[in-house]
Amino acid sequence: MSAAPLPVRDGLNPTRLRLPERGPWTTVMEYLLARFPDDAARLREKVALAEVMGGDGVPVTSETEFAPRSFVYLYRDPPVEARVPFEIEILHRDRDLLVVDKPHFLASTPRGRHIVESALVRLRRDLDLPELTPAHRLDRVTAGVLVFTVRQEARRAYQLLFEQRLVTKEYEAIAGFDPALTLPRTVHSRIIKERGMLQCIEAPGEPNAHTRIELLEARGDLARYRLLPSTGKMHQLRVHLNSLGIPIVGDSFYPRLYDVAPEDYSNPLQLLARSIEFSDPHTGEPRRFVSERHLSAWERTSKPNP
Repeated sequence: MSAAPLPVRDGLNPTRLRLPERGPWTTVMEYLLARFPDDAARLREKVALAEVMGGDGVPVTSETEFAPRSFVYLYRDPPVEARVPFEIEILHRDRDLLVVDKPHFLASTPRGRHIVESALVRLRRDLDLPELTPAHRLDRVTAGVLVFTVRQEARRAYQLLFEQRLVTKEYEAIAGFDPALTLPRTVHSRIIKERGMLQCIEAPGEPNAHTRIELLEARGDLARYRLLPSTGKMHQLRVHLNSLGIPIVGDSFYPRLYDVAPEDYSNPLQLLARSIEFSDPHTGEPRRFVSERHLSAWERTSKPNP
């Protein structure tokens, strides 16, 4: 995919729209006004300011002809969002990499109703790094180590490490304790997400998700686990622990889906991306980054008697 003809602005990439294959519109402006009728005034302002571009880098005007399946780029006005009241801690920064300790409840990248309140947009704005790009992602409700590339030239080499599974990831979780459960073990299953469903499910077929699970310590009905995934399917760790009958504390998806108010931060998912380790693609040197966060459910438990 070619680069967008508009730069990152205020931490946000321009939106890319693909025009339909057919329709009654004779100009791009007619299509935009029909698609976004509530934003008509702002669309006209943006076109007047040359802030709407065709894929060829030419500004869209009121006379630009509608071209089926072509692309249009523009800045959307981000919604007003309540600030997620937790800070991002920086673990490492150099010419190519920015590694942070992401808090619970903060999205990694803009998505859905979390646009400005995402780690990517916050860091781009706070550190003046418009080319900052995630090398991988963490779920909004998961805390811990998150790796970004700083420069466009360095981006692909680090992203390939994650795509080719050349990165060792270690997670920590607080979940139920079952003394009858034999650990350590590696869970293998096929995880799928059906269209329209929020939860992922385990289905028959060739396994596509693999997680080694180790018991670190038990206190009463809870235990602390080390999780070593060799794949990265959506909700993989949550699904695998739930499949063993020991769902993660604070999980609003497994085993039962229930609603949590958007600004309810009282019961974070007790899952932490503890560390990431890989060989640097440029120097070959080992790199390891470790979260300094702690899982609150474990700190609230009573320590076992000596």
